[in-house]
Amino acid sequence: MRALIRYIRDHIKADFRAGLYALTALFAALLIGLNYTINIERGFIDSFRGSWLRPVLYFALYATAYYGTALIWNHFHPQQRILQKRRFWLHSLFGLGVYSFYAGFYAYNEWSRQLFDGQIYYFAYKCLSNTHSVVTLVLPLYLYYRIRDRDSPDFYGITPKRDGLQLYATMLLIMIPIVTIASFQADFLSYYPSYKDSNADEVLGVPQWVTALVYELCYGWDFIPTELLFRGFLVIGLQRVMGTGTVLPMMVTYACIHFGKPMGETISSLFGGYLLGILALYTRSIWGGLLIHLGIAWLMDSAAFLQKVL
Repeated sequence: MRALIRYIRDHIKADFRAGLYALTALFAALLIGLNYTINIERGFIDSFRGSWLRPVLYFALYATAYYGTALIWNHFHPQQRILQKRRFWLHSLFGLGVYSFYAGFYAYNEWSRQLFDGQIYYFAYKCLSNTHSVVTLVLPLYLYYRIRDRDSPDFYGITPKRDGLQLYATMLLIMIPIVTIASFQADFLSYYPSYKDSNADEVLGVPQWVTALVYELCYGWDFIPTELLFRGFLVIGLQRVMGTGTVLPMMVTYACIHFGKPMGETISSLFGGYLLGILALYTRSIWGGLLIHLGIAWLMDSAAFLQKVL
């Protein structure tokens, strides 16, 4: 934990302004409160599934969160002049645009209906919803990297690094009692486990654990593009332009992608996004966040499953 404490201390020393953090917290609270009052995502944006308006509305949400926070940060760090830098706008607009397209993409719904004449629709839907990011998110980011950032040492922190493995393992151990306590909450059990029983094993003629494993692997994959975009593209990729300022706008936007989940998880994502952003910034790797994210996700699924079978 000493490394994490050192990273946090160094980051706060370089980035912290009382007014900046207070206004950012207020702005994030406003966005979260507004969503859970009028249900922005599930009640409004999701009503446009299958329409080109859905990615546009997601972009409006994410851009509001990102640029609103960036404006606050720029106010307290005027010497950085990030709003006058072409790279800041090009990089951030591309990243938010690609993620909005990924979030609003819904063609996999029809693909799922066509597989086995819809006999495994639910299973196919859940798997494809977690893996279409290969084409809708990872590929565009890689093309951008090859065209604009090929002088960077790696693909936005994707190169595995062994440094800090003990730190990440310790953080996961800390999360075990927290997830255990959360698993007793009704809103937690209404969302998890993310895999629901289906007839896919019967149609495919395989044991149920096989379809459950396939789903969990697809579910786990979805965290890779998320880390790549938020901690890799928006933090490591913009470090040369914004320095320590990459963390807060990413953090608030990251919280917004949790709007369809329980409020407690959305609020905790602010703290998680902040810590993972600092880790990515100082290690120039997304693997710490990826391992923690995957570990927590599978811990939550396991805890919810145990709650329902015991």
